[in-house]
Amino acid sequence: MNSVDLIGMVSIITAGATIGFGAPLTAIGEGYAIAKAMTALAQQPDASPTITRTLFIAIAMIESSAIYCFVVSMILIFANPFWNHVVQAAGGQ
Repeated sequence: MNSVDLIGMVSIITAGATIGFGAPLTAIGEGYAIAKAMTALAQQPDASPTITRTLFIAIAMIESSAIYCFVVSMILIFANPFWNHVVQAAGGQ
């Protein structure tokens, strides 16, 4: 196995691990935030505009983590700077 194959293999495994950990953890975080917001709405229905606004901001921030994981995995697969460096060092195969 040469270094080009090794860089490709590590990039794909890291991209998979990024999505494998990032997507489920953000889904759990969103579910937890929604459950707590529903509990708060049940206890204080008069504060629903404030709770709803805060919930939407929190969900957007949590979702941005999932999008960040997706972008990192796409960069690792399609625009990995190490890949270009290794290919050039190997003679442009």
